[in-house]
Amino acid sequence: MNPAPATSLAVNARGLVKRYGDVLAVDGLDLQIPAGQFFGLLGPNGSGKTSTIHMLATLIRPSGGSASVFEHDVMEDAVKTRASIGLVFQESALDRTLSVGENLRFAGLLYNLPVHVIEERSAGLLELFGLADKRHRPVGSLSGGMRRALDIVRGVIHHPRILFLDEPTIGLDLPNRRKIWRFIEDLRARTGMTVLLTTHYLEEADTCDKVAFIRNGKLVSSGTPKEMIARLGRYIVEIESSELETLAKQLAPSLGLCLRDGNVAQFRYADEDLTPIASLQSQYGTHIRALRWRRPNLNDVFLWIAEGKAG
Repeated sequence: MNPAPATSLAVNARGLVKRYGDVLAVDGLDLQIPAGQFFGLLGPNGSGKTSTIHMLATLIRPSGGSASVFEHDVMEDAVKTRASIGLVFQESALDRTLSVGENLRFAGLLYNLPVHVIEERSAGLLELFGLADKRHRPVGSLSGGMRRALDIVRGVIHHPRILFLDEPTIGLDLPNRRKIWRFIEDLRARTGMTVLLTTHYLEEADTCDKVAFIRNGKLVSSGTPKEMIARLGRYIVEIESSELETLAKQLAPSLGLCLRDGNVAQFRYADEDLTPIASLQSQYGTHIRALRWRRPNLNDVFLWIAEGKAG
């Protein structure tokens, strides 16, 4: 599989809309993803991420707008669109009654691959994941991590130009998550494949070339992970207090809006000089049980955007 030209678009969505009855799941979404990019589509549950992927993958029809994948219109040219796509769902698409090899053979035949090509690619991919000796075992006998790895093998056996990963490592332990990401990183390096990721493990999006946050079906902010973190501020200040509501109001003129989690309030702080923050303990005395600060990360960006307090 040859990498696509860097200037071409893998995904081009304009004003994309999806309605389910009275529910507006995706609301005029614009999304442009260059070929070869590792792109993260992030947002809280119900924000429209999965509906967006399903429209781009031709699994559901848009209610409005337009979308193309490598210049193939997802509505008018669905067959050619699907040929370019690999898809790993939140829920496994494997048949647990079939063996590992039978699942891969079935997937390859769906893409009209010759049997000898399916066998060759299956052998190499299973070896990478340490599943070569499981080839004849029924999928139902595999561990959760093995089944998830096999889902990804199934999604790339036809060498797609773009891979949609919808919560690919949900429910997996850290060693299995790392194994899967090493494989995907190696695959991208060797093939130039475009990857579109949705995840709630924000550390998985740290290595994205670009991320976009959506809320209520609308794109609210995008940029590189470093840019997104920098926009949030230089520090996240955390204050613990039994009188948090009163204290938050008193601090609002200098520190702005806060996020609350029980008896802890988080504030965004833009200045590198922490002297005013350090002095809060002496100013408010026993009203502050604990005071700490740290550099922000992508998890913080997610939380502030999810609450509608950043964009």
